[in-house]
Amino acid sequence: MANLVRANANNEKVKAVAAVVLKGHWDNFLKPKTGSFVTSTAISQALLHISQYYFSLSWSFFQWAESVPNYKHSLQFSWTMIYILTKQKHFKIAQAMLQKVAVRDFLSSPTVLNALVSSNLNNDVNSHLLSWLVIFYANSKLPHDAIQVFEHMRVCKLMPHAHACTTLLNSLVKDGLTDTLWKIYKKMQKIGVVPNIYIYNVLMHACCKSGDVERAEDLLREMEFKATFPDLYTYNTLISLYCKKGMHYEALCVQDRMERAGVRPDIVTYNSLIYSYCREGRMREAIRLFKEIKDATINLVTYTTLIDGYCRANNITEALRLRDVMEAKGLYPGVVTYNSILRKLCEQGQMKDANILLNEMNEKKVVPDNVTCNTLINGYCKIGDMKSALKVKYKMLESGLKPDRFTYNAMIHGFCKVKDTDGAKEVLFDMVRIGLSPSYCSYSWLVDAYCHLNNEVAVVSLPDEFTRRGYLVDVSFYRAIIRGLCKRGKIDGAEKVFQIMQTKGVRGDSLIYATLAYAYFKVGKFDAASYLLDDMYRRRLMITLKTYKSFNASYSDENTLIDMFWSNVMQRGLISRTVYDDIQQLKMVY
Repeated sequence: MANLVRANANNEKVKAVAAVVLKGHWDNFLKPKTGSFVTSTAISQALLHISQYYFSLSWSFFQWAESVPNYKHSLQFSWTMIYILTKQKHFKIAQAMLQKVAVRDFLSSPTVLNALVSSNLNNDVNSHLLSWLVIFYANSKLPHDAIQVFEHMRVCKLMPHAHACTTLLNSLVKDGLTDTLWKIYKKMQKIGVVPNIYIYNVLMHACCKSGDVERAEDLLREMEFKATFPDLYTYNTLISLYCKKGMHYEALCVQDRMERAGVRPDIVTYNSLIYSYCREGRMREAIRLFKEIKDATINLVTYTTLIDGYCRANNITEALRLRDVMEAKGLYPGVVTYNSILRKLCEQGQMKDANILLNEMNEKKVVPDNVTCNTLINGYCKIGDMKSALKVKYKMLESGLKPDRFTYNAMIHGFCKVKDTDGAKEVLFDMVRIGLSPSYCSYSWLVDAYCHLNNEVAVVSLPDEFTRRGYLVDVSFYRAIIRGLCKRGKIDGAEKVFQIMQTKGVRGDSLIYATLAYAYFKVGKFDAASYLLDDMYRRRLMITLKTYKSFNASYSDENTLIDMFWSNVMQRGLISRTVYDDIQQLKMVY
């Protein structure tokens, strides 16, 4: 009874609001007496009723309300107007309004979506609105919000538009969320979404990005079974995937298949195939294919790929000749083209020629990038010219470029090569200071440099020096130093660093324990090795396949001894049955 009374009271409010809107007495809503009984729900329902007969009146009223000072439309009122606009097929205005509201309010919340969708029960209109919402969130790089809206549509049995599905899947590819993409695609299929060529092309792109050849081939078969004919993009994506995987024969088969299907290869097709030849050093075939190009316009990528191929094949003369050819045809090399030639000159130690090329870049207004600077720095470090390497680094900073991990590692290696351990150490500290994590090589080069100078004390004191400067010393730091010392037979130093690590409360991992245990085993200190292996067992530090591979790579020239060590480790139960089976399989391969 109480519910009936409330419903009647609400109906009266809706009628009263509708009457005021129809009569045009809109200013009455601004009066305290009238405005006090008007709710957002009543206005929304009144607008829905009026829009059936007088759409323009409801839209005019909405715009009038928006112009009232200090007034802000409620979410329900805005949603109702968007719903009305969509129902009346004013899609552009409705979409623009929806995007505005989505920026302002948290629409992807399941609670909010449920309230909005349940207020208007026209499934076609709601499918439009939520599909647009999926598109908006996906294009705004908010894939998780887009997924929440899609999931709500799925639960409410609302069919998303094909364009919304394509946009959502594409955003997941861009963000590298491949596993999520396939899960969402399966759900789309279950609710009856029929994939079109655009959806298939996004899925094919996902396969290419993740290197999944098998899935790409399955997709192609599925497309053919469902009579969705592959287009140029589909074929190009598949060719690109095969080329990246070094499957050149399969790539050529796809090219033949596309031509038989009446799809003409474009320059993207040829560039992928040329890249594949160049990658394998098959420059004769690459040039032959290059000369066969007739129905496509050769571009900068084509020439750059060939130039890079010649540089990798140690034919710098032909690379430079081809650069002249492209310039004569009105195609001017960009920074990527110059970087390929520069890399080869620096690899060969031709730093004078590299500088001539750099001057040419400046004359032609080709701006160097991080790769250019890193290539030069690495080139100078290789020949031990650290003064010139530092100059390039300073110029790099002046031009607004940021040195990266490659920059710092090249310089650490360079300083270590010229036995300037202080210089290497300062670069290492600088690297940590700006928030870059040194790699195992960064530390091991420094350890090797100190060991060459017979300065084991300096290596042992490194953890304390890092701590004094306020830098966090983690397990990777100790791992690199202990491995470096053990590799050089400096077991006493490694033992001291291991003790410092334990004193500092840093727990060693299986690789640290195994490295030190093997070092003891190697010099006949079997009791010390046994103690460490027992401690590993107590701490449940198991040998993983990754640890096994890393270890064997470091001691590849000591096969007999290393096999005896692994047998000992196995007997102590430090290798699980699964890892043991993987190791046996690995041995069969090699």
